[in-house]
Amino acid sequence: MTRGARRLAWIAACFLLVSLGTRVGLALFAHGAFTVPQWSKFLTVGLVFDLAVLPWFLLPWAVYEAVRPGFAGNPRLARWEDLWASLWAALYLSLFAVVAAAEFAFWGEFGSRFDFIAVDYLVYTHEVVGNIMESYPVALWAGALAAVAVVATRVTWPRAAAAGRAGPARRWGRVAVLAAWAGLAALGLDPGFAEDANTQVAQLSGNGVFAFVHAYRHNQLDYGKYYPTLPVAEMNDRIRALVRQDGTEFTAARGIERRIRAHGPARPVNVVLISVESLSAEYLGHFGNTRHLTPELDRLADRGLLFTSLYATGTRTVRGLEALSVGTPPTPGQSIVRRPRNAGLENLGEELEENGWTPYWIYGGYGFFDNMNVYFGANHYTVADREAMDAEGLPIHAENIWGIADEDLFSLALSKFDREHAAGHRFFAHVMTTSNHRPYTFPEGRVDWPQKHREGAVAYTDWALGDFIRRAAAKPWFDDTLFIILADHTAKAAGKTDLPPARYHIPMIWYAPKLVKPAAMDRLMSQIDVAPTLLGWLGLDYTSRFFGYDLFTLEPGRERAFISTYQKLGYLKAGRLVVLDVNKGPAVTAGLDAAAGPDRDADLAQEAIAWYQSASRYFTAGLLKDVDDD
Repeated sequence: MTRGARRLAWIAACFLLVSLGTRVGLALFAHGAFTVPQWSKFLTVGLVFDLAVLPWFLLPWAVYEAVRPGFAGNPRLARWEDLWASLWAALYLSLFAVVAAAEFAFWGEFGSRFDFIAVDYLVYTHEVVGNIMESYPVALWAGALAAVAVVATRVTWPRAAAAGRAGPARRWGRVAVLAAWAGLAALGLDPGFAEDANTQVAQLSGNGVFAFVHAYRHNQLDYGKYYPTLPVAEMNDRIRALVRQDGTEFTAARGIERRIRAHGPARPVNVVLISVESLSAEYLGHFGNTRHLTPELDRLADRGLLFTSLYATGTRTVRGLEALSVGTPPTPGQSIVRRPRNAGLENLGEELEENGWTPYWIYGGYGFFDNMNVYFGANHYTVADREAMDAEGLPIHAENIWGIADEDLFSLALSKFDREHAAGHRFFAHVMTTSNHRPYTFPEGRVDWPQKHREGAVAYTDWALGDFIRRAAAKPWFDDTLFIILADHTAKAAGKTDLPPARYHIPMIWYAPKLVKPAAMDRLMSQIDVAPTLLGWLGLDYTSRFFGYDLFTLEPGRERAFISTYQKLGYLKAGRLVVLDVNKGPAVTAGLDAAAGPDRDADLAQEAIAWYQSASRYFTAGLLKDVDDD
């Protein structure tokens, strides 16, 4: 074997060993009780994926070996070339180790290999890199990995005495090797090869680099191209039947635009809608948590209206914002918040503005992230983010890469509310918190929980919410204000199945001592139902293109919820879960511990298709745009 071949073999061995160690380490890190056949599958299939990725790492080196001089008769140059090559080899090994470390960090946060989220975050390197630097001892880890890579390379790198000059045969042999690696690199692999009923096994069967590249190439998904569809006429009939409620009247023969008649007296009160970062229902005592993380929220739940069966539509903040503002099922790929042509949509803020409210979007970070400021600004909201703190002259008690501490965000919100009230305006504000996000830092002395741990951040956010309500209670506008507190999504949505419903369960509390009586609403509900339910409670007549229901007037048995990843689309109804996926037929399973017959399952699958197909089709066609209320 020539020295060039041994070098390529060394790089290949390093990559395969690091990939194997990563796969075994993630399996142990996942705490999954995997069977022997499952271990065999993800180790074997994983090796296939590793071999599919390997040529892309070897190809640059094969190019180098193909053009490298032989240095015949010049041992000194040969030694310098060997040193130069070994330095690059150490960088190769360091790269493999860094990718492995990143995979562990990503798995710990999201429960999966690299996916659409990892690709998405590349756009916002300031926040993402800052989050990594604040969350982990990056310098220490990087130094340790580099040191190990240098030592390992020094000990194992293949060396030889200066080789003779490369003649025609050897040169053509190198070119042949290069062509072979290029051919292998071009072959690719179907990601479906890694699929398994156990999602963790499927994830472990893959390769992080392969998953990242695949997600990058498929970050926009055309529903009509990749998902099951109905004939357009049938889709239209089904979705109209599905969104219909008493007190509604369709305005045309096609589409979901309809006039909504109020079912109660008008309530001209202020509304403060607070999206709490990553607030899983399981953190609240009302849902069985015994660690007393959320005494303030539990107290508010006792004194307000607690919605016990609300489900987030997705796993990202922008999914929650999409559902709460435009009331549409999640479309595959990017959230509408980040898509082109998302201005002038029929949305909650615009609807309230038409009826006399001043709508605000108030965010604790810099709203450039995830296109939030642009989206809300283009949809009738007045935008206020981290930059507004300086203009208001408000103190900042703590901040990290994601934004100011929640208590400071609420101070900003209070200053806006006071100003609107003094001007005689009703206000609606959508407020988005950031403290319950890695690196989980917050002002000292607020709670008896440690910094940089999820539990501490949950407890601090709970304290900040309680502090906000107490400060608001002293305001002249408090008695005429409805506070709605819910989550944008849960802390973790990954599980052993593709779409585990329990991992999408979030709380919602309506709190207004003079307006809302203490009670519990136990009906199944989606985030897309929040806006229509609120507008109904406010007693408004309006023209709607929302897909959501008014839960207060919905007939029993029609409740449903939507859950999704960027690719998989789930529909929860009657205790069943329908999953729509790329290039597959609908799969129906027990979602919430209930059974149904095959006929009912088939009908549920058709319903799921109608919801998701129409949402994607109508958005693309501009049919979710704002319509004037007559």
